Amino acid sequence: MSEGYPGVVLITGAANGMGANHARALAALGVHVCLADIVDTAPLLAELQASGASVSGHVLDVSDPAAWERVIDEIRSSAGELGGLVNNAGISRRRGLAETTDADWEATLRVNLFGPFYGMRAAAPLMRDSGGGAIVNISSIAGRIGYFSPAYAASKWGLTGLSKSAAGDLARWGIRVNSVHPGLIDTPLVAGADDFIAASVRSIPAGRMGTPDEITDAVLYLLSDRSTYLNGSELTVDGGLISNGLYHRILADTAGEHA
Repeated sequence: MSEGYPGVVLITGAANGMGANHARALAALGVHVCLADIVDTAPLLAELQASGASVSGHVLDVSDPAAWERVIDEIRSSAGELGGLVNNAGISRRRGLAETTDADWEATLRVNLFGPFYGMRAAAPLMRDSGGGAIVNISSIAGRIGYFSPAYAASKWGLTGLSKSAAGDLARWGIRVNSVHPGLIDTPLVAGADDFIAASVRSIPAGRMGTPDEITDAVLYLLSDRSTYLNGSELTVDGGLISNGLYHRILADTAGEHA
């Protein structure tokens, strides 16, 4: 195994998308990756096993605390240790306040906020017994700025606070907890949304969307021993959107006035 990474890492929402990207990168480093998802992980499991990677598949509804306990028991029985947890699973109900139903609100909070809470609570004792480790919670820039969707924003702002609270609590067990806040990333979720992408990029000083690998690199850093003094931190990966997006766009739109 490549030095500096946990021997065993559990990733939620691992069947596809960003979770699968994180899993492939960790597997390539020699980490044993526990693929957890509510949908079938068999295709990715087979792909990684064919490459010689050490992986296992687990059925997990992150909103169910009993399911979390079962998965952690599976990992304890099979791998015997756990050094990393990536709470990647999430859903989006991007509707305005008046359009957000009770079902939208509850489903979003249960997956995006309750899920990481249940996960950290279930995994922490095994991580403690394994000598500590790192938890990475995938939040969003919607957890750092005003955002039009109350359910999604509340879940991601809540996850930011939850991460900081857990970081202080679990430090005594040698467990670090940090959150990653992606901006606009080039994934299938935004495919076809050309007008939205174009408008967004105008506010991004980097002038482009981010790539999935750039988010994975942030996750790998926070899992590794290169970040051992980071705890309770927010790593924003957004091309400068939050820090400078407003004035970047204002200056671009008024460039002629300053020529």
